[in-house]
Amino acid sequence: MSEAGMLAGKVAVVIGGGRGIGRAVALAMADAGAHVHVVARTESQLAETVRQIESRGGGGTATALDASRPEAIFDELKPRVEQVSGPPDILVNSAGVFGPIRLVADTDYEEWIETINFNLIAPYLTCRAFVEGMIAKGWGRIINVTSAASLHPPGPLNSAYSTSKVALNQFTRSLAAELVGTGVTANVLHPGEVKTEMWRYIKEQADTLGEIGEPLRDWARDVGDSGGDPPEKTADLVLTLVDADSGSINGEFLWIKDGRQDPIPTD
Repeated sequence: MSEAGMLAGKVAVVIGGGRGIGRAVALAMADAGAHVHVVARTESQLAETVRQIESRGGGGTATALDASRPEAIFDELKPRVEQVSGPPDILVNSAGVFGPIRLVADTDYEEWIETINFNLIAPYLTCRAFVEGMIAKGWGRIINVTSAASLHPPGPLNSAYSTSKVALNQFTRSLAAELVGTGVTANVLHPGEVKTEMWRYIKEQADTLGEIGEPLRDWARDVGDSGGDPPEKTADLVLTLVDADSGSINGEFLWIKDGRQDPIPTD
């Protein structure tokens, strides 16, 4: 949807860029001219993303690390990005885990806490690492991938995931309020119902549950049968948000175009 070269000279960091939504976003921004740093925990997945970027004539750099660890962000990622290409202009936090699909009383507390760390603490750390450089430039775009689960009425089995996404929404809105007038924006988006590894995990876990897991099984079956929303729709929305004319969009909860989930009104 955007012209080739619209991001020429821009530097982007995509957390979760090894596969799925993150890879689609990374490819789209590289196609638009940005140098894209892709970050995830699995080296082989990152290498494939960079290979695809370069095969299309773009520039990419891969860094394998756990973005929920402060030392990984401040001692490894930030220095590497700035050494290779200078401070980034765009940050996309697309990585996420669903966490334990259990009643709270039955959850593994380490897995529950890890979900909060991965879905909330990691985006905070990357924002903390890179937002100062964006403010200094007078231009920047921060996009955090959330979920419609954060807007649905609370239900059983997914307390860690939904709590992490509600918190991510509020964190992003708080950051956006601080960025007014700086030329930097921060928004969250719902990528739709995408048939990713998270979908596969939910399906496998729901199949082990009894009656309480029926809603999740129905959802997973429906997404599987339909093929879900293509990750390229998220990439299109990201390109809209990083356009030079998108500076008035700040602190918003955004939806892909014609997604399977109807938009839910937000404040």
